[in-house]
Amino acid sequence: MPATLALIAHDGKKADLISFAHHHADLLRQFELVATGTTGGLLHKELDLSVTRKESGPLGGDVQIAAGVIEDTVDAVIFFIDPQGKHPHEPDIQTLMRACVVKNTPLATNESTARLLLTDEHIAPDPEGSVA
Repeated sequence: MPATLALIAHDGKKADLISFAHHHADLLRQFELVATGTTGGLLHKELDLSVTRKESGPLGGDVQIAAGVIEDTVDAVIFFIDPQGKHPHEPDIQTLMRACVVKNTPLATNESTARLLLTDEHIAPDPEGSVA
């Protein structure tokens, strides 16, 4: 069964995440993908990726993904964070980050760490299509 990967991006980083996804689309297709609402919609529209969409971040999507981390249904998170922007749902973001720390779930917050996460032997699908 493929690993479940959550994809999230603040508004100021959505274009960066879409660009990252374009470069890694073949690999991303090997995961079960879950995303916050707007990000998931963009990933589906731009790359035709199959994505389970949660609410948008400000409407509770980050908390829904945090619940998946806590329940062990989300195996890793890529969250392109915009440190320059204001985020009224900051407590929800902190909840997600705390869940990843508590559950020792990989969390990538920029392109460099996301590339590392996608190639991690514990997360990345092997060539035969199963999770390593």
